[in-house]
Amino acid sequence: MHFFTTEEIELLSRCTLCPRECGVNRFTETLGYCNSGAGFGVSAICAHKGEEPVISGTKGICNIFFEHCNLQCIYCQNHEISRNNSNCLLPEQDFDSLIKRICAVLETTENIVGFVSPSHYVPQMLAIIRGLHNADKQPIIVYNTNGYDKVETLQMLEGLIDVYLTDFKYLNSEIAQQYSQAHNYPATATAALKEMYRQKGSTFIVNNDGIAESGIIVRHLVLPQLVSQSVEVLKFIAEEISCKLHISLMSQYFSTESVKNHAHLCRTITADEYSQVVAAFNELGFFNGWIQNLESNECYRPNFWGSQPFEM
Repeated sequence: MHFFTTEEIELLSRCTLCPRECGVNRFTETLGYCNSGAGFGVSAICAHKGEEPVISGTKGICNIFFEHCNLQCIYCQNHEISRNNSNCLLPEQDFDSLIKRICAVLETTENIVGFVSPSHYVPQMLAIIRGLHNADKQPIIVYNTNGYDKVETLQMLEGLIDVYLTDFKYLNSEIAQQYSQAHNYPATATAALKEMYRQKGSTFIVNNDGIAESGIIVRHLVLPQLVSQSVEVLKFIAEEISCKLHISLMSQYFSTESVKNHAHLCRTITADEYSQVVAAFNELGFFNGWIQNLESNECYRPNFWGSQPFEM
């Protein structure tokens, strides 16, 4: 327990880290919505070259994937580790071994660490960051989140997170409930993004190697038959936040086994669907960000049962 602060132990003892606010003691066997205990819950530590160019660089980012999720999106692309009944963990290891493993991966990547799905593992993330600092590592820290974050938790992270890499999925509560079991996702995600913007603004800083050092990237995964939602998300960001933000418009959606028979989610997006969203991006005045080739849905299909989930 030496790796947690007193405050972090208290947070885990009555967990209200994420918007679910389950209030459970994660040191006991009675767990909350995410079915996650007080351990580190790391499913994978790997170099990932498939992120945005300012995140991946030429050598990739060292990504740390946490298990389970405080959303349960029926179409989740990382379903092998995100399902709250899954058990795709790295072999149990002590804290020092975990830090050594991260440091070893960092030796092969850019000096940047991404924490993926960290919303329900914030104390563990903070302990890992301290462990890296104690090992004389000062990587750029990326908070790679689904956007379902409490403002109060994000406020705890001010000054510690270099880059917020956040999803913004939808603005319709019914769709959010149907697809992600979170009717309050729109209100929560908009408040979270506003807090990130308060901390970082629209300024995006890269170093001499073109690697992001500070700022916000908003990811939006375009889904089949939801072009109107994509446009609404972009419109909200442009009108309520800033059209100077960096937006990553993702066309990489593919249908997983769980939605292969779904009325809408059983297919990839069409060229027309994606072009409509890209057109809205341009019409709303965005000028920072990235678009993908439509064929990207063949390139980003992770296998978390393998030693390298993202073989490219």
